[in-house]
Amino acid sequence: MSAEEQKTETPAPAAVPTSNVFSMFGAKKEKKPEAEEEDTKKEVSKDEKKDDDEEKADEEEAEVHFEPLVQLEKVEVKTNEEDEEVLYKVRAKLFKFHGDTKEWKERGTGDVKFLKHKDSNKVRILMRRDKTLKVCANHLISQDYELKPNIGSDRSWVYTVTADVSEGEPEAATLAIRFGNKENADKFKEHFDAAKK
Repeated sequence: MSAEEQKTETPAPAAVPTSNVFSMFGAKKEKKPEAEEEDTKKEVSKDEKKDDDEEKADEEEAEVHFEPLVQLEKVEVKTNEEDEEVLYKVRAKLFKFHGDTKEWKERGTGDVKFLKHKDSNKVRILMRRDKTLKVCANHLISQDYELKPNIGSDRSWVYTVTADVSEGEPEAATLAIRFGNKENADKFKEHFDAAKK
């Protein structure tokens, strides 16, 4: 053989990759026929075990009743809203202005209500936070209070109160209340102005 003939001969093919190489990259291994037979035997025996377990479970099921260790009495919770009528209720977010730091801080998000007392006919605003139901606004509406539009927003109002008792002691506060849309803000103003009269 000449050197040219040796060059034209095709080199021996490289080793064919085995299934082990492919399994390193996430491919499934090829099952041998013997392994497949064993797998089907295992599946059949699993199914038989499940049937046996279900039959045992049906036989063993029993109704169990436990008596409570402590008997609790039903307690009436007073909200102090029993003598009042809800005139209007809407969801809002309340902010309070802190003069010492000169910034607005969020008081809470929840339902704000106009409550009219059945005897005195005085109207107050009551707002409770979602979930905790903690009071974040609680004050009577006075004729001196005036809603002013919040700068840059058509769905929020700013007003000053002389005695908000949401934290226990009456205190003067500047509050801002924001609503989900302009319509709710306008309705709040209507009820606020009506309550002043």
